[in-house]
Amino acid sequence: MAKQQQQVKSKKAEFSLEGGRLPENSPKAPDARLAKIYKENVVPALMKKFNYSSVMQVPKLHKIVINMGVGAATQDQKIVQSAVTEMELITGQRPAVTLAKEAISNFKLRVNQPIGCRVTLRRAHMYEFLDRFINIVAPRIRDFRGLSDKSFDGRGNYSMGIKEQIIFPEIDVDKVSKIRGMDVTFVTTAQTDEEAYALLKEFGFPFRKQQETAA
Repeated sequence: MAKQQQQVKSKKAEFSLEGGRLPENSPKAPDARLAKIYKENVVPALMKKFNYSSVMQVPKLHKIVINMGVGAATQDQKIVQSAVTEMELITGQRPAVTLAKEAISNFKLRVNQPIGCRVTLRRAHMYEFLDRFINIVAPRIRDFRGLSDKSFDGRGNYSMGIKEQIIFPEIDVDKVSKIRGMDVTFVTTAQTDEEAYALLKEFGFPFRKQQETAA
């Protein structure tokens, strides 16, 4: 069966999306594993730790935002196409092409010129990505010793940078034209960084051990 292709249209270029699309009447996918773990394990653990009086007070993961900037796209728009394809493979979701808001002559950048792509994951897609990130992707980071616990923003959100997209198993190294990185932000409903840390830790987030951080 030939691959179906759809187009992401911008004011300056078109970028094809690879892979088949599920029909609208396709059966509902099973619940994500971490969604079940959140209800059965994470919620009781956080209620006990922070003495919440209601389940509604327990913080939860709201969304995951993945952004890939492509600076070299000002010279070659094919690089953006490659980034779009890789982002779709990594997330399983259509990426949105980001456009330049301002023109900068020194960088040969024009208004509305494609300069990257981003994806926002929610619900089942979010939990599935988190599951793969914790158990498969993070351990493949070069010289991995755990993730820093210093990257919270003070409002319960955690951001980190990934230097190489090839740590994702969905990426075929033989087809990669250039190593590029991305930023990943885990947005939670937690009011404090302490609560957000506890939430991600209960999910199994591979934070660096405290004694190593202090050293």
